[in-house]
Order: sequence, then C-alpha cells, then structure tokens
Amino acid sequence: MIHIENAVCRAGQKTLLDVESLHIQSGEHVAVLGKNGAGKSTLLKLLTGFISPQTGRVLVNNQPVYPHPGERKLRQVRSQTGQVFQGLHLVGRLTVLENVLIGGLAAMPRLSSWARLFTPIETQKAMDALHTVGMAGFSGVRADKLSGGERQKVAVARMLMQQPSLILADEPTAALDPTAARDTCELLRRVSHQRTLISVLHNEALVPMLADRVIGLKAGKIVLDCPVDDQLEQRLSALYD
Repeated sequence: MIHIENAVCRAGQKTLLDVESLHIQSGEHVAVLGKNGAGKSTLLKLLTGFISPQTGRVLVNNQPVYPHPGERKLRQVRSQTGQVFQGLHLVGRLTVLENVLIGGLAAMPRLSSWARLFTPIETQKAMDALHTVGMAGFSGVRADKLSGGERQKVAVARMLMQQPSLILADEPTAALDPTAARDTCELLRRVSHQRTLISVLHNEALVPMLADRVIGLKAGKIVLDCPVDDQLEQRLSALYD
C-alpha cells in the first residue's frame, strides 16, 4: 500500500521529515506517535502529495506521489485516500446528508460536482454511510447543530463516501471528550476492516483500539517500528524521553 524510500522534506534549513525506508502493507492498522514537531502530520501530507520531498520516492497504492505524477494522477490517488481530521471539517450551514454527499465529489463528472447535482444512487450511498455510523436519523439536521462526537461520525461517513482503500486519521479524537473519543476509535476500527488505516495519535491509551503496529517519529526520523504488545509502554517512554 505504501512505499517510501529516502524521502527528505525540508522547510528552509529545517528538516521536517527524513524517512530512509517505510513500507506499510494493505490492510495494516498503524499508529504514528511522537512529540509535537516530530513529523507526524508531515508524513500524512507526504502520502497525499500536499507536501513534496526534496529527494526520494513515494508510492501509495502502487501509484507514484513523488516524483510528481501530474495533477490528474495525483487527484486519483487522493480520491482513493479518505481523511479524518481533528478539526471536524464540516460545512456548518449544510445538512448532515449534504456534508456526506460532498465526500463523493471526486467520483462525479466535473460539471455535476460543481453544481452539486447528486443522483439518487449517490444519495442512497450517502444514506448507507450515515446508517453505518449510526447517524441516518440526523440526515436533515444542519451540521452546526451537532455535538462534537456526532460531527466526527458525520466526518467518518463523508470519508466512507469515497470508498477509500487508505484511511488517514490525524488526531481524530483531539476535540472530543473521553467517551466520544472511544466511540470514534471503535467506529474507525470497524469501518477500516480490510482497509489500511494510519492514525496520528498523542493519547497512548487509544493505540490498541486503532492499531496493531506503532511507528515512532523523533526529529523527523523513524526511531521506533514495532507491534502493539505488552512491551509498548516501555518502548514509548524512550520515544518521549
């Protein structure tokens, strides 16, 4: 699913990320941990082409992201990559259903997507996605009327509209209370069955809920790559030292 070789991302004289080699197989669930500024979010942006390395090679789902393949092919990679953010990026004035339908825009003809002319098939797909996350009864409610946990469920439903093979979750529980955070983790784990899931996390307690493998970043470099097991807490203590 993901192959990175000798990828170095810099901003001026500062190295944001320096990955000598990273391989993630299809269907793996991986948590990325590290201090603030360690390069976690930069890694996710690298996988979607929103940041380009100065050197190296990046493949996602057997498609090149860098060297840059051109906007058309990069758009195809992004259409197969679902993202869930910590900021709950929904359009508040739109209904829950309309927000979920936005997730299918990349698969629509350009004119139809600009005009937001959704077919009955697309609308049914959106309702199916809402049913999956337990929010079908809220389809006509404005997004700005929802709680944080409800909005995150809608964000997951919108992501499911893409039918992605890869899911990137960047601090998906940061804005949520503990109960909503656990619910979101359980939901992400369930909907990512047979999909690749990469989650950036700060809360170590959530790692076993979302991942089977942990990658630790420190100053932009991978310093930890191990399974989630009984020795994880001890290994993480060195990561944050």
